[in-house]
Amino acid sequence: MASQDVVRVLLVEDDAGDALLVEELLAEVSAPIQLTRAHSLGEAQPLLAGQDCVLLDLGLPDASGLQALRRLEQAAGDVAVVVLTGLADEQQGVAAVAAGAQDYLVKGQVDGDLLSRVIRYAVERARTEEIQRQLHEERLYAKEKARLERGLLPKPVLSDPRLARDFAYQPGRQRMLLGGDFYDLVEADDGTVHAVIGDVCGHGPDEAALGVHLRVAWRAMVLAQRPVEEVLFTMQRILAHERHLDGLFATVCMLSVAPDRRTARLRLAGHPPPVLVTADRAAGLLSAPVGVPLGVTGKADWPAATVELGESWSVLLYTDGLIEGRLDRSAERLGPTRLADLVGTLAGHHPDWRATVLDDLIREVVDLNAGDLTDDVAAMLLTRLPEGPNA
Repeated sequence: MASQDVVRVLLVEDDAGDALLVEELLAEVSAPIQLTRAHSLGEAQPLLAGQDCVLLDLGLPDASGLQALRRLEQAAGDVAVVVLTGLADEQQGVAAVAAGAQDYLVKGQVDGDLLSRVIRYAVERARTEEIQRQLHEERLYAKEKARLERGLLPKPVLSDPRLARDFAYQPGRQRMLLGGDFYDLVEADDGTVHAVIGDVCGHGPDEAALGVHLRVAWRAMVLAQRPVEEVLFTMQRILAHERHLDGLFATVCMLSVAPDRRTARLRLAGHPPPVLVTADRAAGLLSAPVGVPLGVTGKADWPAATVELGESWSVLLYTDGLIEGRLDRSAERLGPTRLADLVGTLAGHHPDWRATVLDDLIREVVDLNAGDLTDDVAAMLLTRLPEGPNA
């Protein structure tokens, strides 16, 4: 704190003589302190807002000793507290510091310089403690977030050298929270490669935890080689059982690439369609049927569409945060068709476009939105690498 900064101090003292002495001591040293006085703890509580420090007498008419300190701390939050004691009660001052006060002063053993210095040190100490508390909370949050991210954003199970994959995840504007976006990629024993991307509605740790439940259930069912309809139905049952709010739902896109890598089966549960990129074009798979999101109704089915992939291809799976951005500050949203056009443009700029396309795509969408996207974005690019000497 700069020496010229004015420190706002609330003196809680019922004795007029002791209060006058504090005022005179501060006046003697021209301390840059704005002093306000309260005669009791009840009178002090409405005056606490905006104060930097409280000088608290431990012998008040409506509270005394450590009781006064505890009541003040409950009301004052992170305001620095210096207690005032009499000579016979010095041990009480020591106990008050142990209980949370920044310092104590013995009446009659204080001059202006000491009083001013103790007040300033107390304010700085309280601010330092608050910063340390916030840093501790941030570290705890970072650990919790890392645990959730490991659940939401797993390592793929993929051994086919013909296939490459890339992933991207970007939190929305509320960057201190995780959303419910999740993805996974698993190659089954029969050679089929299953990809999933999903989005639990809402934003926060509860939705993120639910996304982890759904992703883990999906992986377990796929590794057990259960039929896809059973996989989605089981995810819906888990969502209905684990959700913390009635009506919470999730959208899911599941793509199952055949062992020959030329065709795939696509199922959409209320989710935007993927973008297929081939040698000559990029297009959204808009003709695929869209079933209801998971959790909307107990009786649902998710019809499959067969997708012709060809020899060399890439498929972009994404959550709706990528297409809900605005266009140049207008009310119009990007949408899946314009997203496919944007992917096609990026793919045409450089032969190695796949290496950076997810980051490039998110950056372009943010620019079009003229600011950060409000929703989380998860994206997956699955590619069949071209074969031959010119690959």
